[in-house]
Amino acid sequence: MQIARTKAIVTGAASGLGAATAAHLRAAGAAVTILDRDAERGATFAAGIGAGFAEVDVTDEGSARAAVSAAAEAMGGLTACINCAGIATAARTLGRDGPHDFAAFRRTLDINLAGSFNIARLAVDVMAKNAPDEGGERGVVIHTASVAAFDGQKGQTAYAASKAGVTGLVLPMARDLASLGIRVMAIAPGVFRTPMLEGLGEEIMQGLARDVPFPHRLGDPAEFAALARFIIECSYLNGTTIRLDGALRMP
Repeated sequence: MQIARTKAIVTGAASGLGAATAAHLRAAGAAVTILDRDAERGATFAAGIGAGFAEVDVTDEGSARAAVSAAAEAMGGLTACINCAGIATAARTLGRDGPHDFAAFRRTLDINLAGSFNIARLAVDVMAKNAPDEGGERGVVIHTASVAAFDGQKGQTAYAASKAGVTGLVLPMARDLASLGIRVMAIAPGVFRTPMLEGLGEEIMQGLARDVPFPHRLGDPAEFAALARFIIECSYLNGTTIRLDGALRMP
C-alpha cells in the first residue's frame, strides 16, 4: 500500500504515540483524520498538521460509527486504521485499601480492548467496499498492544489484561478479513516517552530507560510512527504483533 494514497484514521492522536503517527503519515503524504475524545486539543493538533478531526468515544457504538463515517467521507475513503487510544490503570489485585476497583478494571478493558475492536470493526466495514489495489489489498488495521501483554508487572492486572486481549485479537481478525484483502497487525511498544509515562516523573523514567538492554533510553514516539508506516507499506506483514522495545523484558 502506497503512503501517498493512504487514507488513515488514528485514534487517540491528540497526543503521544497517536499524535506522532498522525504527523508522520501526514508528512509522508497520507490523508489523515484524527479521532480523539479531547475535541479542543485534537482539533488544534489536526489543524496544525493539515489533518482532519472527529470527536469520538471509542467505547460508544454510535459515537464511533459517526466518527468513522465522517472521516471516510471527508477523505473520500478509508484504507488504514491505527488504534492508539488507551489508558493505563495502576492498582494491585489486592492492595492496602482492599480489592482492585472493579469499575476501573472494566473501564481499562473497555477502552483499550473493546474500544480498539469497536473502531476496527467499523473501519473494515468501510474498507471492504474499496476496490483492491494491484496486490489485492483493500486496507490495514494496526492495533497498539504493549510489552505488558507479555511481561505484566505488579499493579498492571487491568492494563496487561487489556493489552494481552489486543494481541489475541490480531490473528483471528486477520483470518476473518483475509479474503477481503484487509491486513491486521499490532505493535507492542516498550517504555516510550509519552504523556502517560511522563506523569511518573523524570527520575522514574530514567530508571526505566536504564533497564532497556540497547539502546539505554526511552523509545521515541517517532519510532513507533515509523514502524506503523512500514506496516502499512509492507503487504506481507499480517496477523502478528511486533515488539518495539530495545530487547526490554520486564522483570
